[in-house]
Amino acid sequence: MSALRLRKPAVEITICEHEDRMFSKTHKRRWRLAFTVISITRVLFSLTKKVIDKEGPLLRSFSFVAIDMQPIHEDSPPDETVTLLTVDPKELGDMVRDKNSESLSQFGGAKKVALILETDVKKGIKGDEADLNQRKNIFGENKYEKPPAKGFIRFVFDAFKDTTILILLACAVLSLAFGIKQHGWKDGWYDGGSIIVAVFLVITVSAVSDFKQSRQFQKLSTESSDIRVEVVRDGRRQPVSIFDVVVGDIVCLKIGDQIPADGLFLEGHSLKVDESSMTGESDHIHVDEGKPFMLSGTKVTDGFGFMLVSSVGMNTAWGEMMSSINRDLHEETPLQVRLNKLTSYIGKVGLVVAALVLVVMLIRYFTGNTRDDNGNKEFNGSKTKFDDVMNAVVRIVSAAITIIVVAIPEGLPLGYKTGTLTLNEMKVTEFWLEKEVVLDDTSSNLAGKILKLLHQAVGLNTTGTVYKQHSASVPEISGSPTEKAILSWAVFNLGMDIEEVKKNYHIIHVEAFNSVKKRSGVLVRRNNEKIIHTHWKGAAEIILSMCSTYYDSAGVLKVMDEEERLQFGTTIKNMAQKSLRCIAFAHKEVVEEGGQGVSKAVESCRAAGVNIKMITGDNVHTARAIAFECKILNPHEDLHNEAVVEGVQFRNYSPEERMEKIDKIQVMARSSPFDKLLMVQCLKQKGHVVAVTGDGTNDAPALKEADIGLSMGIQGTEVAKESSDIVILDDNFASIVTVLRWGRCVYNNIQKFLQFQLTVNVAALCINFVAAVSSGKVPLTAVQLLWVNLIMDTLGALALATEKPTDDLMEKPPVGRSEPLITKIMWRNLMAQAVYQVTILLVLQFKGRSIFGVSENVKNTLIFNTFVLCQVFNEFNARKLEKKNIFKGILKNKLFLAIVGITIVLQLVMVEFLRRFANTERLDWGQWGVCIGLAALSWPIGWLVKYIPVSGKWLAKQRAYVS
Repeated sequence: MSALRLRKPAVEITICEHEDRMFSKTHKRRWRLAFTVISITRVLFSLTKKVIDKEGPLLRSFSFVAIDMQPIHEDSPPDETVTLLTVDPKELGDMVRDKNSESLSQFGGAKKVALILETDVKKGIKGDEADLNQRKNIFGENKYEKPPAKGFIRFVFDAFKDTTILILLACAVLSLAFGIKQHGWKDGWYDGGSIIVAVFLVITVSAVSDFKQSRQFQKLSTESSDIRVEVVRDGRRQPVSIFDVVVGDIVCLKIGDQIPADGLFLEGHSLKVDESSMTGESDHIHVDEGKPFMLSGTKVTDGFGFMLVSSVGMNTAWGEMMSSINRDLHEETPLQVRLNKLTSYIGKVGLVVAALVLVVMLIRYFTGNTRDDNGNKEFNGSKTKFDDVMNAVVRIVSAAITIIVVAIPEGLPLGYKTGTLTLNEMKVTEFWLEKEVVLDDTSSNLAGKILKLLHQAVGLNTTGTVYKQHSASVPEISGSPTEKAILSWAVFNLGMDIEEVKKNYHIIHVEAFNSVKKRSGVLVRRNNEKIIHTHWKGAAEIILSMCSTYYDSAGVLKVMDEEERLQFGTTIKNMAQKSLRCIAFAHKEVVEEGGQGVSKAVESCRAAGVNIKMITGDNVHTARAIAFECKILNPHEDLHNEAVVEGVQFRNYSPEERMEKIDKIQVMARSSPFDKLLMVQCLKQKGHVVAVTGDGTNDAPALKEADIGLSMGIQGTEVAKESSDIVILDDNFASIVTVLRWGRCVYNNIQKFLQFQLTVNVAALCINFVAAVSSGKVPLTAVQLLWVNLIMDTLGALALATEKPTDDLMEKPPVGRSEPLITKIMWRNLMAQAVYQVTILLVLQFKGRSIFGVSENVKNTLIFNTFVLCQVFNEFNARKLEKKNIFKGILKNKLFLAIVGITIVLQLVMVEFLRRFANTERLDWGQWGVCIGLAALSWPIGWLVKYIPVSGKWLAKQRAYVS
C-alpha cells in the first residue's frame, strides 16, 4: 500500500511534465466547480437549519418546470401595447357586462385598465374640455338612445284612427257628396262640410292636448333621470350630471347611490350592490377586488367605494336592455284606471242608445212615418229618388254616430306641472345697503364688500379669508345632501367659513326657489341655542313686502315706515329699468318652538281623518317622548301598552294577532325595514289606504308597497326617491298636509267634471232618443252635438279642473278604497239637472212652435241655444258638490270666469253668424231672454235639490294611514 502511494505522485508528476499546459487548465476548472458546489451546499444547509430552528413547514418544489408555449401564427400581427386610442370599447363593455374575469386578467386587472384609460387611481382623469371631448368621441356619451319623440302630425294621425271619428268622417263625406249633387256647390256643402269642420276641431284639440302632455312627460322623465353623481377629476371630488360621466372617470359611491355606468371596483369597504333591477335576484352582491364588476342602473345598499367607469351609454348593460325595451311613459295610475273603466261604461251606454236611435229612425223612415218640414212623407217607396234615400240614411247614421261621440268624455284631465331649477352666471354690478349705493371697479371686489357689509349688519362672525375665498375661488363642498344645503347657503349666500358652519350650525329647513313666491330661504340654528337665524333671498319687491324693518350700514335695526318703503320700491324700479335683475336679502332671528310644526301637521292630518303612525329605529323611551311631543300619542288616551310596541314584538305576533292589534298601534320602536313593510301590508289587508314617508334605502320596500310613497328631496337617497310616488322637496313633514290638500283637490275636481259631463250626456241622449222614437227626427243635429261636445268637454273640463284647494276639503274623511267614483250626492245633483233639462227640451220639441209661434228651424234653434246655456249655468252648480253657495271664491278663479265668458261669446257667434254651418236661425232679444231664463232656473233647482238628504253619505269611511 505504501509503495503504491509513493509511486502515484511520481507518475502524475511525470505526466505533468509532458502535458503541462493541459493539466493547468483542467485543474483550475475542477477546483472552481468543487468550490461552487461546496458554497451552495453550505448555503442550503444554513437555510435548512434556520427553517428547522423556527419549526416551520418545509417547502417542496416540483422536480420539473412547466412552460406554456403558445403557438405562433405567421399571419397574426405582432403584440402591441393597448392604449386609450387602441382599446376596443366593445371588449371593455362585454367584459363587465358578462362579468368575465378571464378577460379582465388578460388586461392585467382593474388598475391596469385604469392605466390603459389614462386614469390616475387617486387623482382620476384630467377632466379638461379636450380630455372629456376625446373620451366622448372614443367611447360615446352616457346617454341612452330613446325612440324619437312623436311629432304633432303623428298625434293628429292617431286621433284619426279612432273608429267613431272614421265612421263620422265617412258619413260626412257621403253627406257632402250627396248634398252637392242635390243642391249644388253653393248650398250643398253645408251639412257635410260642417261635420268635417267640427270633426277637424275635435281632432285638433285632442291632438294638441296629447302633444303637450307628451312633451311634459318627456321633460319630467329627463329631469327625473338627471341625477348628480360625485367623481374624482384632477385630484378633486366634484358633483356632475350623470349624463356627463365619461369612460375613465372614478366615481365615488355610498349607500343609496345609483351606479351611473358600467365599471370596475378599485377600492372601498363592505360595498354591496342591489342588482335586482338587472338580474331579478333579490340578494345583494358583495363587490371587492375578487368580484369587481359593477353594472349601471344598480343601487349601492351598503358600504362605500370607488369605481372606474369602463362603459357608458348604450355600451352598458342598462343601455343594452333599454335598446330592446321602450319604457312606457304613460303608465296609468289607479285613478286613471277607474276613469277609463267609467269612460268605457259610458261609451257602451251611448252605443246602445245610438243603435236604438238608428234602428227606430230607419224603421220610421222606410215605413213612411217620417215627414219633412211641410208635413209630407219623406219616403214614398219607388217614387223616392235614390239620392234622397241616401241623404236621409246618411243623416240618420250621422245622428246616431254623433250620439256616441257626445256620450264619451274624451278627456278626464289630470293636471301635471313640472319645473326646472336653473343656475345662471351673473355678476354683481350695483348694490344698495339702506339708502346708499355701494360701487366698485370689479364684480369680485364688490361681492366681497357686500358680504362684509351684510355680516356687519346681521352681526355674524367671519374671518377676512372668507371674502377672498368667496370672490376669488369657489370652495369645494361635499357631503350629505343636508350638509351640502347648509354649506352652500352659508358659503355662497352668507360668506361664512365652511368649518365654522360644520362645527356650530344645524340646518332646520330649506325652502327651494318657488316661481310663484319668487324667493328661497333657509332656517339655521346655532348648536345649543334656541334662536333660529332665518335667511331669505329672492325678487327684491317680494322680499321688500315681507319686511317691516331694515339694517343701516352700521348694523343698526330700524323700523321701515311707508315713506321709506316707497323709497326702497323706487330704488328697485330704477335698477330694473337698467335691465338689472334685482335680488334682495332678508334676515331675522326667531325663538325656536320645538316640535310645534310637526304637531300642527299631525293635528291637521287627524282632523282630515288620517291616522298617523310613527315607525322608528330609536328605543322605546325616545320614541315615546318624540311621539308625545309631536302629538302622535295622546297622554290621556294612548297610555296603554298596545299603543307603543317594539319591532320584535310586532313581527313575532301571529297573523291573527297583528290584524287585531294593528289599529291600536301608534308607535313602533326598534323596528327594521321588514317591520315597516309588514305593517304596510297588514294595513292594506284591512282595507286601509296607506301612505309611507321615508328617506333611506332601507325604506324602499315599504315605499313601493304603500299606495302612496313620499320620499324626502334633500336627505332622501336615489333609491328612496325612485321607489316613491311623490318627492317632498323641502324635507318638511308639514308638507304632507299640502300633498293631502292637493290630492283631495284633484280628486274633487275630477268628480266635479264627471257630474257636469254626465249631465250633458244624459240630457243629450234622452232628448235625442225620445224625439227620434216619437217623431223620427232629432232636434239636435250632428254639428250641434259636436259643438256641445267640443265646448263642454274641453272648455268645461279646463274650467272645473283649475279649482284650487279649499279648507273644507280637510274636514272630510278620506275616500275609501272601494268607494265609487260617482257618489250618491253626485247622482242626486246630476239627475236633478238632467231631468229638468230633458223636460224643458221635450216641451220645446213638441210644443215650442205653438207656444212661441215660430217656425221649425227657429224652434230647433231655441232647443239648441237653451241646451247650451243650461250647461253654462250648470257649470256653476258643479263647482260645489254639497255646498249650497256655489259662488263662494269664484272671483279668485279668473280662469273659470274667462272660460264661461268665452263659451257664451262662441255660442252667440254660432247662433247669430254661423247659421248655415250650425243649421240655426237668428233669435230676437225676447227669444234670447227666454233661453237665458230657462237656463238660469238651473241655479235655484241646484240649490233646492241639495236639501234632499242622501242616505249613507259616507259609506266608505275608511281611514288612511301615514307612517
